[in-house]
Amino acid sequence: MSSSKLLKGSLATIVLKLLEENEKMYGYEITQKVKAITADEIQITEGALYPTLHKLEAEGLLTTETQPVDGRVRKYYSLTKEGNAAATNRIAELQEFLLNLQKVLDPKLA
Repeated sequence: MSSSKLLKGSLATIVLKLLEENEKMYGYEITQKVKAITADEIQITEGALYPTLHKLEAEGLLTTETQPVDGRVRKYYSLTKEGNAAATNRIAELQEFLLNLQKVLDPKLA
């Protein structure tokens, strides 16, 4: 399994976490933030990010706002009230899953 397959299952949680920490972000900013945090180990493509953003928006977890920047329109994403609650829940679920996965991979840690 490639790391891109692992990323696909956690991308929504990554987006929610970043938006929880940063009031609003635009798509390219999200990709660059992940790249910087992980020292280029995780690179999110636009082809993966935007469907995730649209899905989260359709679920009512994100809201959008457009602003003109340098003669172009930039779309910013931010969490709704429901999005904040979902971020907290999904982050906790992923952290619990990672702890259990660590136990499976290295039983000495259990």
